[in-house]
Amino acid sequence: MACPPAPTTTSSPRPPEATGASTGYITSDCDAVAIIHDVQGYAKAPEDAVADVLKAGMDVNCGGYIQTHGVSAYQQGKITGEDIDRALRNLFAIRMRLGLFNGNPKYNRYGNIRADQVCKKEHQDLALQAAQDGIVLLKNDAGALPLSKSKVSSVAVIGPNGNNASLLLGNYFGPPCISVTPFQALQGYVKDATFVQGCNAAVCNVSNIGEAVHAASSADYVVLFMGLDQNQEREEVDRLELGLPGMQESLVNKVADAAKKPVILVLLCGGPVDVTFAKNNPKIGAIVWAGYPGQAGGIAIAQVLFGEHNPGGRLPVTWYPKEFTAVPMTDMRMRADPSTGYPGRTYRFYKGKTVYNFGYGLSYSKYSHRFASEGTKPPSMSGIEGLKATASAAGTVSYDVEEMGAEACDRLRFPAVVRVQNHGPMDGRHPVLLFLRWPNATDGRPASQLIGFQSVHLRADEAAHVEFEVSPCKHFSRAAEDGRKVIDQGSHFVKVGDDEFELSFMA
Repeated sequence: MACPPAPTTTSSPRPPEATGASTGYITSDCDAVAIIHDVQGYAKAPEDAVADVLKAGMDVNCGGYIQTHGVSAYQQGKITGEDIDRALRNLFAIRMRLGLFNGNPKYNRYGNIRADQVCKKEHQDLALQAAQDGIVLLKNDAGALPLSKSKVSSVAVIGPNGNNASLLLGNYFGPPCISVTPFQALQGYVKDATFVQGCNAAVCNVSNIGEAVHAASSADYVVLFMGLDQNQEREEVDRLELGLPGMQESLVNKVADAAKKPVILVLLCGGPVDVTFAKNNPKIGAIVWAGYPGQAGGIAIAQVLFGEHNPGGRLPVTWYPKEFTAVPMTDMRMRADPSTGYPGRTYRFYKGKTVYNFGYGLSYSKYSHRFASEGTKPPSMSGIEGLKATASAAGTVSYDVEEMGAEACDRLRFPAVVRVQNHGPMDGRHPVLLFLRWPNATDGRPASQLIGFQSVHLRADEAAHVEFEVSPCKHFSRAAEDGRKVIDQGSHFVKVGDDEFELSFMA
């Protein structure tokens, strides 16, 4: 709850099934309650901020604001004993479910987890799998990757993010069980490995491009580790531009010019970066985005580069070009506005050019998808016959989801079965993304919307069927201007890869 509740808030946001025997509790972001009065000025007094959040359904405040002003809010009649009891019921119910009142907590299920259990093999294996699955292959011209261990006689590892294990961890982390830098991991594959930092740090305001160029020209292969670090992006630190910081781009281009073969660019960063220059440079053969992959990140990157792991990650956000920073960050409109040139935000509504799209990612294998006619069963519309349709000012005819009711919505659910095949040459884990698209993006509709995803591991030349449950009331609906969820009359297209089928919604 980082924002104040709407002025019309009169009840808890909990779903009906959670108001009796609560299944959880609602917490504020840290200091968010204080911000409502002290910064935003939404609440006229500290006690009003306390009342606003408790009556909106919040149970616990991250911070001391309610402890400081809760008593006076109660004394002034702005909160009641029932407001307090409701929050306490949810908080104590969670503690009871955890068994914290069942005798000595250390004898309970979660009460005897020792420090030496943190670094158990199964946990470290999971850390490696998470790092592997999160790596996204963005470019791979002419099969630049994977590298062959037997054919790489020497490698130059260049860049400020190449030999510092702490940079793999990102923000908010505990002490890692192992500490292996990307350079150290690559030394396990190539005996003749050289590291040159090239820049003082990700900010790259001090560089040694000459040394990097010399190393690149002397090595058989070059891997550049560039990107960002926590001095560029973290809580309370906003980026001012979307390109690589400082002299990084110049360093990459000059190293690529000097190298004997097309270089490999590995990006360590959380947010997107505009690497159009690298995408279009034929001397940069491959681009890999590794995020902040954690303690096993160096190992996972090396495994991907040398083909011991087939990359299958997909981008979780749109990568915008540098010009996107001209859009004020305070303009939070999602939908594009052609009259002013506003491009919109997110893959659902953005209409500008991109560096890489949401959901993009390559693999060392080729995959195909198609809907299986056997198993994919669009629903009958007989269950909603006679449902009243309404027309918007723009003339769009739609149906109100709330008026349809839960029973009709349940009857409309249907399975969509996708046949996915790995055509080789490598085994791999592959994410299957199911999208909905509308015939047009008018009347506030998004251009497309992700409605489901599953990951399937396939051996080379293996095929499998992946089933999704599609709920038209959930997946086909959009928000009208008044906030109602509506389903537009007419065509909706369910899409996977290049294959799609049409479902006409008509009562």
